[in-house]
Amino acid sequence: MAWGFGKAGRRRELAGLLDEDMVGLLEPGVEVEGKMIIACGMVRLNTHFKGEIASAGTLVVADQGEIEGEIRARHLSIAGKVKGTIHASERLEIKEHGVVLGDVYTPCLVVDPGGYFDGQCHMPTPEPEKSPTPERSS
Repeated sequence: MAWGFGKAGRRRELAGLLDEDMVGLLEPGVEVEGKMIIACGMVRLNTHFKGEIASAGTLVVADQGEIEGEIRARHLSIAGKVKGTIHASERLEIKEHGVVLGDVYTPCLVVDPGGYFDGQCHMPTPEPEKSPTPERSS
């Protein structure tokens, strides 16, 4: 096998995952501990992360991803494993084989067949639409 041939194949594989909204990608072999803040865009984690994540955009926990800690994100898609508290301001998806162990705060929770959730789900109460009050004539 020629030098770098395996790396070129890996680059092509990763290029297929990237799109213009992606701002971060962590693959297996990397372990991170601490606090991650994502200002915008999408981050894909396919590795072990322990700590706190705050994302104004989308966070994808891929099939080999394992998160231990607190997550705050607008959109969150989990195909791996998350243990801790999740705050998804718009939507949380637990994909097939995805595992969530902990409390969830979100207005929209989707669990695909084969997904697993053990914890409590807290959903905000939708506010009733306000109808205009009729004016009284004096």
